[in-house]
Amino acid sequence: MFTLALRSVRQRPGRFIATLLSAFLGAAIIMTFNSLHDTAGARGVDDVSADTLTTAASVVGGYGALLVFFAIASTLTVNVRQRGEEISLLRSTGATPAQIKRMVVGEAVTVALVGALLAVGPGMLGGRALLSMFKDGGQVADGVDFSFGPIALMSGIGITLLASVGAAFLAVRRATRAAAGAPRRRGRVRNSAACAAVVAGAASVLSTFAFDAKDPALMATPAYGAILLSVGFALLSPRLLRALLVGLAGPLEALTGPSGYLTVRTMRRRADQLAGVLMPLVLFTGMATATLYIQAVESDAIKASGLTKSVEDKNLETLNFTVVGIIVVFSCIMLINSLYAATSYRSREFGQQRLAGATPRQVLVMVGVEGLVLTLTGLFLGTVAGIAGILPFTSVRTDALLPGQGLGIWLAIVGVATAATMITSVGTARRTLRTPAVEAVTLAA
Repeated sequence: MFTLALRSVRQRPGRFIATLLSAFLGAAIIMTFNSLHDTAGARGVDDVSADTLTTAASVVGGYGALLVFFAIASTLTVNVRQRGEEISLLRSTGATPAQIKRMVVGEAVTVALVGALLAVGPGMLGGRALLSMFKDGGQVADGVDFSFGPIALMSGIGITLLASVGAAFLAVRRATRAAAGAPRRRGRVRNSAACAAVVAGAASVLSTFAFDAKDPALMATPAYGAILLSVGFALLSPRLLRALLVGLAGPLEALTGPSGYLTVRTMRRRADQLAGVLMPLVLFTGMATATLYIQAVESDAIKASGLTKSVEDKNLETLNFTVVGIIVVFSCIMLINSLYAATSYRSREFGQQRLAGATPRQVLVMVGVEGLVLTLTGLFLGTVAGIAGILPFTSVRTDALLPGQGLGIWLAIVGVATAATMITSVGTARRTLRTPAVEAVTLAA
């Protein structure tokens, strides 16, 4: 089956582009930051510089590993789901579930390895640029030389491969069960993990009140709490989306007519699939909102005290902005990949709807309303997670309940998320609808 996996990748490389891009970017980010471990461990590096480099590599490297898994998982899940008929055919011709799993995992390993190897050069360039940024900020001594060694190389390749194997195994397990006609499970493991993340996030957020206003660790607990809540809400997104659609069914049908009816029916049926779109939206909104507002509150508090920022303060600020940058890039890529793959795959569905009497405009409005509902749902859940971290930090750090930065930061986050979702979904649907309905149904059959 591994030979079949290699043949599949060679024959149809287009289906693996999204996964390759996710693996490439993930490995590049991991290598970029873990190269700071190699640099910190080189001879002649002073303790302050080494501590700065090690902290940056440890914190952002952890975020990178988490985002790599989510990015690869989202693209692989869409990829495997689109190959349901192919997997059913393999099962009917005698292939066992274990053989199919080995084939899909082999494909994922092959693509991930290629992506990781391609990321070595960009990882080295990114590490050099990051070291220069720390030097310009006075956080690292000018005499420290860049080093790209085994920690960066092995962590980048290893984490990417592990994430790919895990994501492929989870994706194909569900597909082989469906192909075998096994009864559908209700995602007990997923729900348990989601509840655990929400509980841990709430505990981390509440622990903020145990710190002093000037405690160096004050920023960590609400930030990590918001991240865990974002992960928990993202994992619970299918259930939350179904619950939301129950209340929105009437208003959507009243406002958009047949398009609203189509929207509600398709979104209820595809709630599990749409979770792949909601996940990056929730993560991006929650993590970006919490990190940017917490950093803004901290910077204003230092400024109001009349003190200058220490090296540690500069390190935290640099890390926070870097983390947000990574989140924006990865979340947008995950979102665009998932939306593009999911929408372009619906060519047959769109054709059947048009043959049943729906006009291209009604289908396009349906996709637009779907995108709007997903955007609002993701923004709401992510905002709740972000606020859960912001309010305790602001209360402890400034004795005020709300941050004084206003809605500007949040509106910028909303703008990025909305633009990525609506442009990708509507643009892909418009392109898909150019194919005649009969041809779309015939080719996809």
